[in-house]
Amino acid sequence: MTDPCPSGAALSEAEAFLATHPDVQAIDILLHDSNGIGRGKIIRRHELESLYRSGRHLPISILGLDVVGEDVHETGLIWDAGDGDLRAWPVPGSLVRQHGTDPARAELLLSQYHLDGTPMLSDPRHALTRQVAAMAQLDLHPTAAFELEFFLLDPERDAQGRVQPARDVLDGRRSTRTEVYSVDQLIGMQPLLDDIYAGAALAGITAETVISEYAPGQYELTLRHRDNILQAADDLVRLKRIVRAQARRRGVVACFMAKPLADFAGSGMHLHVSLRDGTGSNAMAEAEGAPFADTLRHAIGGTLATMAESMLVFAPHANSWRRFADQSYAPVSPVWGVNNRSVAVRVPAGERRARRLEHRPAGVDANPYLVAATVLAAMRKGITERIDPGPETTGNAYASEAGAQIPRDWNAAIAAASASTFLKDALGTEMHRTFTAVKAAEYARVARTIPDVDFELYLHRV
Repeated sequence: MTDPCPSGAALSEAEAFLATHPDVQAIDILLHDSNGIGRGKIIRRHELESLYRSGRHLPISILGLDVVGEDVHETGLIWDAGDGDLRAWPVPGSLVRQHGTDPARAELLLSQYHLDGTPMLSDPRHALTRQVAAMAQLDLHPTAAFELEFFLLDPERDAQGRVQPARDVLDGRRSTRTEVYSVDQLIGMQPLLDDIYAGAALAGITAETVISEYAPGQYELTLRHRDNILQAADDLVRLKRIVRAQARRRGVVACFMAKPLADFAGSGMHLHVSLRDGTGSNAMAEAEGAPFADTLRHAIGGTLATMAESMLVFAPHANSWRRFADQSYAPVSPVWGVNNRSVAVRVPAGERRARRLEHRPAGVDANPYLVAATVLAAMRKGITERIDPGPETTGNAYASEAGAQIPRDWNAAIAAASASTFLKDALGTEMHRTFTAVKAAEYARVARTIPDVDFELYLHRV
């Protein structure tokens, strides 16, 4: 007897895919843990239909791992649960062919459920699903898109052991200058960029503008807005995997650390969010000639009011905190502004019908499902409690002292997140426990590791 699929995926999807792609021999099946890392298996073609019929058993511990894939017992997902199997099911519409694989392979996203079909709430995708449903109770429906910033690096370090920008795949040139908005810099990476666009197209992702960003070897890809914010987060995790795979095939390292180069800007993952009402109209759009709509203002107010306790979601790793620096295009104060890239929450310039907020604190190393869930929960809080965002910040927000201060380091952020009742609501109790336990374990790992700079400064001097 076939089990009902709790995710809503239909067997006909697998049947149609196999009929259309007779050369596909294997499928990468992936679910994403609290760090946004895809974990799973590679199955063979003949196993795909049974996955749609009955799901796939995967251990509960897969969602309780740290960034290097080691168990974090404090999550309660390891021996407390006997490391038993749960059942992963396909995410509907996520079965896609991969570009440039030989033999041909496909990719399928999964989400984790208990054996009785109820959602396993330490799965980050379910955290976002909860917040979409909560927003729908207000008759508001989020549309969204992420921006993807990343570095393309040489697989070899320089003479000082530092990472360095990759050579152009077109002709082997290398620049160590910022080259922001340089179209010629893009031309040098055009063969790789073409591969990335081809991979995105096969995955059903509309990747749009590419720019040379504000650091040597740094690039940004923008994505088309999705009417479904879950799909926007899916796009982001898939595009990161596409960029990494295509870069590797070209002999280049795609880097999604928040701050790989000490003297230059880091990589953000800005989230653009708008809200549609039940008629499909933009609930954030003001009337012609009127001030900003209350829905927009209160949504901004909620994001600012909860930012301090949410920063661990936006900056989840030790390296994340190196990104926040004065005049670095990474916000250091929870303030808002219009057409201003120094603030934490920006209202982009543009016509009112496209009115939205741009949430700028998250680094590209953050989990997009948790970022989106947290931002939606903050917007919902602001709207329901009618939180005023305060006056707009104009000019240099790095000089602003408005708003509550965000934590200044990773340890403080872990403490704030662990104690936060807001974040527990935003992520759900189980996801909150899992996420904060994983971060505390990772902090302990970093804290007991002696970095090279200690030996450089102190070995022969103290």
